[in-house]
Parts: sequence; C-alpha cells; structure tokens
Amino acid sequence: MSQQLDISTRDKILQLLKTKGELSAKEITEFIGITSMAVRRHINTLEKEGLIEFKTIRQPMGRPTAIYFLTEQADSFFPNKYYALTLDLLGELENDAGSDMVDRLFDRRGESLRKSHAAKMHGKSFAEKVEVLAEIQNENGYMVELEKKNEDEYTLMEYNCPISQIAKKYNHACACEMKLFESLLGAEVGRTECLAKGDKKCAYTIKNKKELPQ
Repeated sequence: MSQQLDISTRDKILQLLKTKGELSAKEITEFIGITSMAVRRHINTLEKEGLIEFKTIRQPMGRPTAIYFLTEQADSFFPNKYYALTLDLLGELENDAGSDMVDRLFDRRGESLRKSHAAKMHGKSFAEKVEVLAEIQNENGYMVELEKKNEDEYTLMEYNCPISQIAKKYNHACACEMKLFESLLGAEVGRTECLAKGDKKCAYTIKNKKELPQ
C-alpha cells in the first residue's frame, strides 16, 4: 500500500508542475495536502531521477526560495499522440504518392541513421560494435538487453519500441531497422520476435560475418 501511495504522490507532483508551472516546496505541500517532509522526500527523488530541477529566487525579505520545474526528460511521463500525427501524415503521403513512396521514406531515414552512427563503429571489434549498437538503441528508448552466445553470436532484445504504432501499419519500418543493424555491424541479423506483430519484445540474432581466407 505504501508503494502505491508513493507512486500516487510522485505523479501528483509531476502533474502539478505540468499544470501550474514553477512551484516552491511549500506551494506543492499546500496543493497536495501532505507533510512538508514527505514532499521534500519526493522532490529529492525526482531530482535524482532528472525529472525536476530548481532555481533559487531571492525574496524582498527572508531567505531565498527554491522554485521547482520539470525537465525535458519528464515529458515522457505525460500522454502524447505523436505517433497519431505521424500515421496521419504517412497516410496522406500514401494516398497521394502510393505505398512505394512511404517505403522509400523509411529507406531514406534508415540511410540517414546509418550515416549518423557509422563513425561510432569505425575501428571497433565485432563485440564492441554490438555493445555500441545496444547503447544507441537504449538512448533512443528501446530498453535493450544484450545476451552473448559466444564470441561471434549475440541476441539483442528490445522491450520497448517508440515507433511500434507506426510499425504495426508500415512493416517496412521493421525491415529498415534490421537492414540498419546489418550495415552498422557488418553482421548477419535475423529477427525472431517482433513487438509490432504482437510479441512481448523484438529479438534479433546477430552473427559475425567472418572473412573467408584468401
């Protein structure tokens, strides 16, 4: 029960700062109706998580006051429908220019990502490249888990897909992701599970392409 209360209070603080703007700890306490000590405990936790920050405001009289506000990182805690807008725009493009044009758009995005990340792979071993790929995907919200089978084989699992709603309708997005992995790693990549197809995760097998002897 205490954990549920903690989560509820934490959410209330985030929602307050979202709707009311910058607030002091005293103002937050008054809005929520719990002890100031409890509020400060939640504030400290939210600061450590990078969800809120503060600035000090000087008062005409008395001590300066800390005013709290949300960080950009906190945006992920609030509902958004960005994917709906993207689907609408892709639908309009498909109606005007056909599905091939939509596929070309995903291909161009994949090529842009390849160029963006290629330098990070330069001069690295196969194992290092796989680790870098996992870091890239984690930074982009894919919640990656990497499992090493042996020196030349890995399984990469993604437990979240930021574009899953789009990939459900446009499967070519998934094909482009696999092609991107193959290009960045110089490896054989296969997909055994897919979130967009109803699985609990996306799972990729990654096998090193060993050069044939001359």
